[in-house]
Amino acid sequence: MRVFFGMRDIDILEPRSVEEAVAALAQHGDEAKVIAGGTALVLMLKNQLVSPAYLISLGRVPGLDGVTYGAGVGLRLGALASIRQAETSAVVRQHCPTLAETFGKVANVRVRHAATVGGNVSEADYASDPPCVLVALRARAVALSPRGRREIPLTEFFRDFYETALAADELLTEIVVPEQPAGARQSYLKFVTRSSEDRPCIGACAWIDLDEAGVCRELRVTLGAVAGKPQEFAEAEALAAGQRLGPDLIGQVAQYYAEHIDPLSDARGSAWYRRRMAAVFVRRAIEQALGAGGEV
Repeated sequence: MRVFFGMRDIDILEPRSVEEAVAALAQHGDEAKVIAGGTALVLMLKNQLVSPAYLISLGRVPGLDGVTYGAGVGLRLGALASIRQAETSAVVRQHCPTLAETFGKVANVRVRHAATVGGNVSEADYASDPPCVLVALRARAVALSPRGRREIPLTEFFRDFYETALAADELLTEIVVPEQPAGARQSYLKFVTRSSEDRPCIGACAWIDLDEAGVCRELRVTLGAVAGKPQEFAEAEALAAGQRLGPDLIGQVAQYYAEHIDPLSDARGSAWYRRRMAAVFVRRAIEQALGAGGEV
């Protein structure tokens, strides 16, 4: 099928299997864009930010919309699972409630019914909520190409504004969220400066693994919406290893983030404002994560 969109004719291809979709990507490469829910891509087409010759629609491809859990593996989120499906999934809520809550913070329920998990991740929108949390959870993207299957850690997947590690002929098929340690707890805070449905001025995810005595084995803090990709500073996280997370130590970690991020300015907030909010929301995210597991 061919449609006229923007300033050119676009051929819409409708593969009936993953293999056909991968073959179409391999054939058309940079001239093609994959479309699923279309909540982001249609806007980009309308504003002539992209102008592909081909759209590869995944609407007829079966088997990519599952949301499952496997012991020892973790959560598997199919690329075509809707954001709403992941938000309301019983297995996501049981095994990673913070992730379910984060999906519930995306835009509004109408958008969440249309937008897909794979589309959200592969778009690499700097101001999207889920990437921040998925990076902290050490999720992996599964991609298929004519060369076979590979898994890409999301810590390496996001390169910059709307840029990922996916090759032109690779199709993202699922996101794997590894099983979390028994002592792990997380929180995600989204700070908006405009409407409640707006994208964040800053998002902060804290992931903490505590031993039986309440001592921190590992701390991860990821900031979203402040730069071209989610931000994490291993040097600050290392301050917490082997320590109890009290107010002074939490303050040191928060201050390190505020001093070392290189924030952007946009309609939601200036770089100056984001830097100051980073100190506030890193601290709050860590405190909330600690409280999620009770007193320590």
